[in-house]
Amino acid sequence: MTRGLSLWLDALRVAATLLVVFSHVAYARFTRGDYEFVRDLNVGSDAVIVFFVISGLVIAFAAERDKTLGTYAFNRLTRLLSVLLPALALTFILDQIGRPMDVSAYPDRFYQPLPLWEMLARGLTMSNEWGLFERVRLGTNGPLWSLSYEAAYYVLFGVAVFCTGVRRVVLLAALAIVFGPRILLLMPAWLMGVAVWHFVKSGGAAQLSAATARILAWGGPLAYILCQTLNVPDILANVTAAAFAPGHYRFILVFSDEFIWNTLIGLMTALHVIGMARLAQGYQGAHPHLRWWAGASFSIYVVHYPVLHLIDAAFPTETMSRDALLFFGSVAAGLVFAQVFERPIGAVRQAVRNVGALLPVTGRRQNPPHPQATLLPETPAQQR
Repeated sequence: MTRGLSLWLDALRVAATLLVVFSHVAYARFTRGDYEFVRDLNVGSDAVIVFFVISGLVIAFAAERDKTLGTYAFNRLTRLLSVLLPALALTFILDQIGRPMDVSAYPDRFYQPLPLWEMLARGLTMSNEWGLFERVRLGTNGPLWSLSYEAAYYVLFGVAVFCTGVRRVVLLAALAIVFGPRILLLMPAWLMGVAVWHFVKSGGAAQLSAATARILAWGGPLAYILCQTLNVPDILANVTAAAFAPGHYRFILVFSDEFIWNTLIGLMTALHVIGMARLAQGYQGAHPHLRWWAGASFSIYVVHYPVLHLIDAAFPTETMSRDALLFFGSVAAGLVFAQVFERPIGAVRQAVRNVGALLPVTGRRQNPPHPQATLLPETPAQQR
């Protein structure tokens, strides 16, 4: 992982995160429909697919660093749960504060009341979108749907990489049933990130000419703009609707309702990242401010939506000033949250190891701790 590629992935993460926040602020119920064009383009959902590609790349990179299934599972779980547990608790608290202020700010489509124990059980297992279980919305925190997908991909990838033979086949088949087809429909975009990492690691990106790299780097975003101009998402949605008729495809597929378009976004993103991997391979800039923002992107994503609902309830008069408060207030809340819960991931992991060391261990040999990876500081993989 070169410094240049690591920085560019951070830039993409920050841009995608802020785009998701703005796409949610653009809901007519928050901002009168003044930014409805953002909702019409559905760029927030498209940005989540960019996350998936980045995630596949970074997790493939991290798995090679982790070397064992135990280390891989420990790093993924601590990364997710150290942020997700307080985010779920915060969602529950903010919902309890905001709903009595203005119940109209919590419409049924965007809010599902759950007791705290069920919210934690569903949220911490990240099973709220898995096919084997009934779908639930975790209070107002709708964006957490993507963590159900991400967690499933982490598990499937870990089994595929670290297990072998019949065990791998049986586990993958069983897990595919548990996760369900909706989850699997968006996995090609995530796997494209894995493919990008292997292409970069093998030296494929470095061997590209500068001209080819520029074509790929610019071609991905330009292809996306061209597809939006030609209404390709709507055309593919009509194809999907016809395939699932007489059932309603959006009801059946839910967040995977644009899986064909999402696969194309994954491909465009993958090509863009390959191009940038070549163009940025010799870059040695530090950009600590970008690293700082990227280090809070997960937190902003998981807390901004319940904050939006609370602001909506507390300040019902719709003005341009409130529009700014909705966006900057929810982002600021995520930055504060990150400072408390996301950035100290190293300390959290060490605390968990210390607790584990105090537990009695019998009947098995204790392995020495895995050596610290010699990677660039604060790469996305280390943050995960």
